[in-house]
Amino acid sequence: MQTTTIAAIATAPGRAGIACVRISGPQAYEVAQRVFVPVQKGRSLAQARGYTALFGHVFRGGTRLDEAIALCFRAPKSYTGEDVVELSVHGGEASIRSLLATCCEAGAAPAAAGEFTRRAFLNGRISLTQAEAVMEMIEATSADGARAAAAAMEGALFQKIHRECERLTALAGHIAAYTDYPEEDVEELREDRLRETLSAARDTLRGLLDNYESGSILRRGVRTAIVGSPNVGKSTLLNLMSGFEKAIVTPIAGTTRDVVEQDVTLGGATLLLADTAGLRQTDDPIEAEGIRRSNKKLEEANLILAVFDLSRPLSEEDLALAARCRGRLAVAIFNKSDLPQQAQVEQIEDDFCRCVRISAREEGFSEPLRQAILGLIAEKKPDPDAALLANERQRAAADRACAALEEGLDALDAGFALDAVSVCVDDALDALYALTGENASDAVIDEVFSKFCVGK
Repeated sequence: MQTTTIAAIATAPGRAGIACVRISGPQAYEVAQRVFVPVQKGRSLAQARGYTALFGHVFRGGTRLDEAIALCFRAPKSYTGEDVVELSVHGGEASIRSLLATCCEAGAAPAAAGEFTRRAFLNGRISLTQAEAVMEMIEATSADGARAAAAAMEGALFQKIHRECERLTALAGHIAAYTDYPEEDVEELREDRLRETLSAARDTLRGLLDNYESGSILRRGVRTAIVGSPNVGKSTLLNLMSGFEKAIVTPIAGTTRDVVEQDVTLGGATLLLADTAGLRQTDDPIEAEGIRRSNKKLEEANLILAVFDLSRPLSEEDLALAARCRGRLAVAIFNKSDLPQQAQVEQIEDDFCRCVRISAREEGFSEPLRQAILGLIAEKKPDPDAALLANERQRAAADRACAALEEGLDALDAGFALDAVSVCVDDALDALYALTGENASDAVIDEVFSKFCVGK
């Protein structure tokens, strides 16, 4: 139970139509009443019911600051599970900061980063995975990312993990009763039933782990590297996909010395485009560093857009690049199709998932490329509404639980006593409860909420 009342600006900084200060805690209404006066006579903020709004003015030291609307929420039916008042005023920097200072003068303490959502978690309103989904929603850069965050906020992951916890808890209880009280009439624990329960839980976790990397495409965007030899049209491609001249384009080889990045939305997905230095041998130390960074981006990419010049024969660097794309999510872009072809593209076509011929000079070139990229992403990305692991903390916990279940199955295969299997089940449950936050340490909780912004 929190004893302090906190306040923070809950809207983004800068000018806007409205801005909001959120107040939460046991004295939320007392603090708000010292600041806000309703226009309608006889109305009292302290007596307002939950899910109602009042129009009035906010004051500081007897001076009227602005018109305001007070939204009222009563515990436990609020975001934090506490009494909450949200004061909305016109969205100027001076007005909203003055209102926050007034609320603090009236008895509220400034909220720490993520403290509202932390209170929602501590008050049992949401699980730790749902709390993390709030930050995922705030940071979502695409429609699919927002859908995935919304599914997590609704409890898709928590419910999936909780079902496995219930099964494993029942199993642990059955093992304990069967081994500790042999004289009692406890149902025999059949090995095939035990193996089936452990295997089903392990397979569920494996499915979540297998989808982790592809799920990051939904949440963070598709890390996309545009790679190729010098002067094949990489920077031109970046500029055309971005819609403006992000990268310098010249006929001089080695113009791009560093990685140039730009986010682009494509069919509901976000591409984190990185235009890289041309891959070639060079004695120029600055260009060599750019090429090293290009290779790093190539290795880290979810999607590779490998650009080749149709108007010249394939070089050794082109063939080496194609070999590195083999087995990766990669599109071969054969550029300059408006010129006589000299490249023997059949040498490398089999190294790529998709191949597209374009002329970056021609209007409408991008549609075939767009369809190729979206087709590949659609094959790779999971259902946004499904349960997905959202971050490395969740992935590591799921991995520990999966490993414990594997050890339990190995113990069964080796003929160990049920006590050994029970230890593995307990380890799996500890990891899963850490994932959902049901036995998370204070250090883990602090780490989770340190990533939040103030006001959420």
